[in-house]
Amino acid sequence: MQPNGSTVVIATRNAGKAREFVSLFGPLGWTVRTLNDYPDIPDIVEDGETFADNALIKAKAVADRLGVPALADDSGLCVDALDGRPGVYSARYAGEGAKDADNIAKLLGELNGLAKAGRLEPKPENVDGTAVRLLSTARFVCSLALYDPHKPLLQVEGQCEGFIIDRPLGEKGFGYDPLFYVPEFGRTFAGLPMERKNAVSHRARALDKLLRLLQAERPV
Repeated sequence: MQPNGSTVVIATRNAGKAREFVSLFGPLGWTVRTLNDYPDIPDIVEDGETFADNALIKAKAVADRLGVPALADDSGLCVDALDGRPGVYSARYAGEGAKDADNIAKLLGELNGLAKAGRLEPKPENVDGTAVRLLSTARFVCSLALYDPHKPLLQVEGQCEGFIIDRPLGEKGFGYDPLFYVPEFGRTFAGLPMERKNAVSHRARALDKLLRLLQAERPV
């Protein structure tokens, strides 16, 4: 199953995600479209209980509306000290319409509250020359769904493990990237060039799995 005319319709209006998908699909020669190219499509209610649920909801809604295969992702941050929160509520953790800074402030507020109550023990770390504290292990999770009404659903998930630090670091990325520290690289996601982040991110890993499925479906 390959999107019609080598065009991928991504079910998102998020500029940050769009940039990442353009970068990831570019080497394949595919054209990326997003919901910003289809302003008549209304907002899609994401009321699933899991990332996989929400990805399928969005992909199916767009594919049924446009009559072409659609790719949707649902992704977020799962923090162990918060029992997996914010999870599917990552984009609106501080409330509907919340900005990245609002969500980051809420997350840090909760983790710092746990530290003050003695319910977690932050560990000192040096991140790219800055002294910080590691507040909790965490992972970014991405579920991808490629939906075509006439073919089997393709759905995969990718994860990237790391730590939440006690202050934002880095000028790149979006969302919780400034808080997500990957020891292997000694930086947060927001401190990595996009090309490097795309090589290791949860979204890149999910996409790699999806591309393997697509390649397996092609005739030999």
